[in-house]
Amino acid sequence: MSILIGVIADTHGLVRPEMLEKLRGVSLILHAGDVGSPSVLERLEKVAPVIAVRGNNDRGPWAETLPITELVQVDHHWIYVLHELDRLDLDPAAAQFSAVIYGHSHRPMAEYRKGVLFLNPGSAGPRRFRLPITVARLIVDGDRLAHEIHELPG
Repeated sequence: MSILIGVIADTHGLVRPEMLEKLRGVSLILHAGDVGSPSVLERLEKVAPVIAVRGNNDRGPWAETLPITELVQVDHHWIYVLHELDRLDLDPAAAQFSAVIYGHSHRPMAEYRKGVLFLNPGSAGPRRFRLPITVARLIVDGDRLAHEIHELPG
């Protein structure tokens, strides 16, 4: 039986109804930073449990409660979550991680490096330049880890 995980980043305080619709039915939401406000997390928690990390724009007492990185186990897959990929200070392949989730650039991207999925869901928040507004989903099905990136209107 597969497990569906919502993956978002860079909401910057904005919760779009289209984002919530794409996340409907997920078992877990991973937020890769620049949340923007605690109300974003509260609204996401109504959809599914949320694991979030702090982004470079997350400031204040509420943001200090968010970790800089998080290691999440889903089934037998280990997923490393951080905001800025250039702050990655370990070798995910050597650590036997299945995926690294990150944000910051607002550019959706998915590629494999040494067998590890590097996934940036893009930005689900306010449009930046001409970049798309996107969310991603991970599908965990036994040994298989698949991903989808969905562009939202806006």
